[in-house]
Amino acid sequence: MSELVIPAVPGVITAEQVKATAEAIADWQLPTGMIPWFPGGHADPWNHTEAAMALDLAGMRAEAEHAYQWLVDIQHEAGSWHQYYLADGIEQDKLDANTIAYPAAGVWHHWLLHRDRGFVEHMWPTIERAIDFVLDLQTPRGEILWARHADGTPWSFALLTGSSSMVHSLRCAVAVADLLGHERPDWELSVARLAEVIRRHCHGEIPDAFAPKARWAMDWYYPVLAGVLHPDHAEERLAARRHTFVVPDRGVRCVSDRPWVTAAETCEFVMAELSLGNADRALELFTWAQALRDDDGHYFTGIVFPDEVHFPGDERSTYTDAAVVLAADALSRTSTAWDLFVDHDRLPAIVDLDTHERLPDPTD
Repeated sequence: MSELVIPAVPGVITAEQVKATAEAIADWQLPTGMIPWFPGGHADPWNHTEAAMALDLAGMRAEAEHAYQWLVDIQHEAGSWHQYYLADGIEQDKLDANTIAYPAAGVWHHWLLHRDRGFVEHMWPTIERAIDFVLDLQTPRGEILWARHADGTPWSFALLTGSSSMVHSLRCAVAVADLLGHERPDWELSVARLAEVIRRHCHGEIPDAFAPKARWAMDWYYPVLAGVLHPDHAEERLAARRHTFVVPDRGVRCVSDRPWVTAAETCEFVMAELSLGNADRALELFTWAQALRDDDGHYFTGIVFPDEVHFPGDERSTYTDAAVVLAADALSRTSTAWDLFVDHDRLPAIVDLDTHERLPDPTD
């Protein structure tokens, strides 16, 4: 296997800077493998997995695998994880479907980087239980409810951002199953049903499918980032609200009505733009995000303008660091996993609900 090359974006961020950011994440990783948002803060399975991916991209494979093992060690027998963990316990005991699905994306990312079948086989029981837990929250119409209370009672609504992310995570899970020779047609049909609900919702046909969160940038770009929409509809969706969320020379607002730009949302949106071939826009956005880089390689979570005050407080966060590293890889096309969030051809195609045959990828 060839030697790992760390991502770099010429004129914007060097490989040494990307490495420093990954090392900054590793500095905050706990002996258990858990990666908190910041020292003394909480961790959640979604952002923890994203941080593990960043470690992997910077050549810190042992640290990444330690992070995945933490997920194995603390998973409930039923397949779930709590929403937020502290070093010494649980902060929020809700069982969030999106965060439970996301480790599948991390495992597939690790496979694309290392082609280590033994690792995938080790993680398979964890992923299988997690996905079965998530799909137990799918409604007859197709959306997946946000969460369960710790006592098992389901929440009453679904979220567009989380459901879009779950389409991507579930496709990664199907890819893992395919790799190991496990047929999961029920998973494939569940992905198709979820994707169909999201598309119809975005087209205005079923506005009640998801809780109203239109002021949040993630609800705007996640159906695109996750590869749910066909390219023409995806471009229309981004074009409709770029002026609302993209602040020139700064980045992407977290919410439409607040003067707060975040590096994580900006870098996720970089990958959404790349998925539609908008490389120039993506590079410009990524360049703006570097204004939030701190001297030690961490990134400030966000900044309020025109006050130029970091918010919240002077918070720097591992999930923000991770988003920067993944965006750098996607822009530079460096690793063998660079296009996981950009070219959805890398994942099993979504099946046709009428024929139950996998559809051609909409990006073809």
